[in-house]
Amino acid sequence: MIPMLVLASASPRRQELLRSARIPFDVQPAVIPEDPLPGEDAKDCAERLAREKALAIARQRPHDFVLGADTVVVVDGQLLGKPSDAADAARMLRLLSGREHQVITGVCLVVSGQSSVASETTLVTVSEITDQEIVDYVASGEPMDKAGAYAIQGIASRWIPRIEGDYSNVVGLPVALVWRMLQRAGVV
Repeated sequence: MIPMLVLASASPRRQELLRSARIPFDVQPAVIPEDPLPGEDAKDCAERLAREKALAIARQRPHDFVLGADTVVVVDGQLLGKPSDAADAARMLRLLSGREHQVITGVCLVVSGQSSVASETTLVTVSEITDQEIVDYVASGEPMDKAGAYAIQGIASRWIPRIEGDYSNVVGLPVALVWRMLQRAGVV
């Protein structure tokens, strides 16, 4: 049996990023609670969740290489995950409007039972978003399964004039970081 890379995520964005980079993989989503621990900072949370996802699948597929990832958005020290409903999405978008925030993705690669964890941080600037734009955007459904309630590669791209760092990180997976981790582990 030839080991393969298994992505512990059902995220179509992460899958598309790996396909675009021509990194072959299989998908087996991990189902874990994605709540931050009391007092946990954003980077630690993203890295912990990535590790928990990867290890959950690695226990089921010990002969494969498993990649887990988790993305969070941080503004004024407040961690924004996926919105719980439309009102929560609107709240997050109002919070991000006209401001800069961080997108942090934790990544964990498990190879032969050994895990390595890293993260990438990207600064994102959001233009002012009107209340009507927020209402219309939330109604589109796009923000509902995204950390921070927006997708940089979708409709929300019109409000993002500037980023500092890895664009693919904001989409949901820092591909260059993942590639380096795969190389160091001898997977590719």
